[in-house]
Amino acid sequence: MRPSPADLVRRALVGRVRAVFNDTAAGQQPVSISDDALFERDSPIRMVHSGVVPMMVGGIRSLLLQMLHPHALQGVLDHSDFRADMHGRLRRTARFIAQTTYAHRDEAMAAIGRVNRIHTRVNGTVPDGTPYSATDPRTLAWVHVAEATSFLEAHIAYVRPDMPRQEQDEYFRQFAVIARALNADPVPETRDDAEALMLELRADLAASEAAREVADLVLNGRPEGAPRSVQRALGTAAVDLLPPYARTMLGLSRPTVSALPARLATKTMSDGLRWAFRQP
Repeated sequence: MRPSPADLVRRALVGRVRAVFNDTAAGQQPVSISDDALFERDSPIRMVHSGVVPMMVGGIRSLLLQMLHPHALQGVLDHSDFRADMHGRLRRTARFIAQTTYAHRDEAMAAIGRVNRIHTRVNGTVPDGTPYSATDPRTLAWVHVAEATSFLEAHIAYVRPDMPRQEQDEYFRQFAVIARALNADPVPETRDDAEALMLELRADLAASEAAREVADLVLNGRPEGAPRSVQRALGTAAVDLLPPYARTMLGLSRPTVSALPARLATKTMSDGLRWAFRQP
């Protein structure tokens, strides 16, 4: 039976999106979905992480928040090719999330092990001479809670505004499995825990010119293959979801005139890609 025109369009769209998140030039294949993953099918973490566009928005938001932590920021500046290969870094992060959420549990734990080994080599000093290490549990806690809250906020904003609180709490409990395997501490297990932890860890954050520089790169640098209009819409949507203190520290203004068009464009892309990835 010949595929319908809609199926041909869907296959082409799926292939293009998958290419963004996998290094196809190096022969990297999309992550396979396993029934023996760390989390069951249709559980909150798998539903939240399945939305391509909301995860992009959440990923940008989480990076902006993470760069407010001087130790996380310095680790990126000292040990990353972020400036030269922003797309590669974002792609590797997206692949790690996919592996730990959907792949066979052995593949997920292997991915976590690789990240833990990398973290042992990421250390140095911040400009005031204070030592930092990517293995520090408290720094890892900020990185984790920034990611978890960002992914969930984008999912609620663009996919499921009526997501029940108990499912939101379950999302944090599930994501905590990955965070603890990465040696983060403390790790929130409910939305209330996450909000309290973010409030506590704000004392560790600092505004800096370097953080603003990275934010500008994240928001205005164009990943390979991404239309500028798409990048602008996703970036605007991410800034719109940032807490006010983070926008102030990064020298960003809350989108006003541009917010509504960006929300509409992001919602349209989100709905379209959920259609594109529907099961046969």
